[in-house]
Amino acid sequence: MFAQMKLLESLADFGGQSKFSSLEEAAAQASQCTLCGLCKTRKNVVFARGNAQAQLMIIGEGPGQHEDETGLPFVGRAGQLLDKILASVNIDRDKDVYICNVVKCRPPQNRVPAKEEADQCRAYLDAQINFVQPKLILLAGSSAVQAVMQVKDPISRIRGKWFACKNGAKVMPIFHPSYLLRNDSREVGSPKWLMWQDIRTVRKAMDSLQ
Repeated sequence: MFAQMKLLESLADFGGQSKFSSLEEAAAQASQCTLCGLCKTRKNVVFARGNAQAQLMIIGEGPGQHEDETGLPFVGRAGQLLDKILASVNIDRDKDVYICNVVKCRPPQNRVPAKEEADQCRAYLDAQINFVQPKLILLAGSSAVQAVMQVKDPISRIRGKWFACKNGAKVMPIFHPSYLLRNDSREVGSPKWLMWQDIRTVRKAMDSLQ
C-alpha cells in the first residue's frame, strides 16, 4: 500500500502539459542535450524505439555499450532477451510497444544513473509518457522503479503488481532482462519463472484493452 500511494504521488504530473510541443521536439532537444555530465562521454543519445502509438511502454534504466553505439535502447544481450520474452506472448517489439530509458545517455561503465542525471532527463521521460499516452507501463529493474515511482521497495516485493497512476495508466515493476541473464534457472519461483508469470499477466491486460 505504501508503494502504491507513493506511486500515485510520484506520477501525479505524468500525462499533463509538457514543456515540449511534440514528441519529435523532445527527441530533437534530447539529441543535443548537455544538461548533465553524461553528454561528455556518450556516442549517441538513445531516445526510444518502437511504436509511439503503442498502448504498452517499457522504461529501463539507461543505455549500455551497444545502445550507445546504435542509438537504440535494448539492443544488446539484455535487449535480445527482452525481445524473446515479448515474443513468447505475441507482443511485437516494433508494433506493440514503445521502449525508452530513464536516462538517454550511457553512464560510464554502465553504472547506475545518479539521481541528478535522472532528474535532468525527467522532462524527456515526461514528454514520452505525455505524448505516447500508454495504457500500460512496465518499469524494468530497480533503478527505473526508484526513478519513476520514487520508492526503494525491493523489486522482488513489488514486481508483477499493477499500480494505478493519476494519468489513467497502470504501472508494473518487472525484473530487468540483464538480471535474468545473471540468473539462468527456470525453476518454479526463480526470477525467469516469475518473469514468465508477469509477462502473461501483461498479455492479458493488453487483451483486455482491445
